[in-house]
Amino acid sequence: MDCFLGRWKMTKSENFDAYMSELGVGFPTRKAAAMLKPDVIISKTGDKYCLKTESSFRTTEIEFALGEEFDETTADNRETKTTMTFENGVLKQHQKWDGKETTITREIKDGKLVVTCTMGKAQCIRTYEKA
Repeated sequence: MDCFLGRWKMTKSENFDAYMSELGVGFPTRKAAAMLKPDVIISKTGDKYCLKTESSFRTTEIEFALGEEFDETTADNRETKTTMTFENGVLKQHQKWDGKETTITREIKDGKLVVTCTMGKAQCIRTYEKA
């Protein structure tokens, strides 16, 4: 997982509005969020990881141990039960709330952090470069 550590700057975002709509995010918030280019900072202390997302709209931070479920408050204020796993070079974030589920995968491709968010038929791909 060491290749994920560090600060990443978003360079590309595809289909984010459709993904947020599938999550149930309202129109005004979707339009504001679509304008943002957040930084992602991934760090490690002991056996715990921290994933921080910084933007001018909101900063969120989660601390987790791989394979252990935890409570997460998302940037759009969903209260989820989240589990992070790492397998075959892919960091997978699985969120569950109110009978719904979404999966966010992170992997390194050609030196870039590629984040794929999937819920139902909606899939968003966001690409980051090391800062």
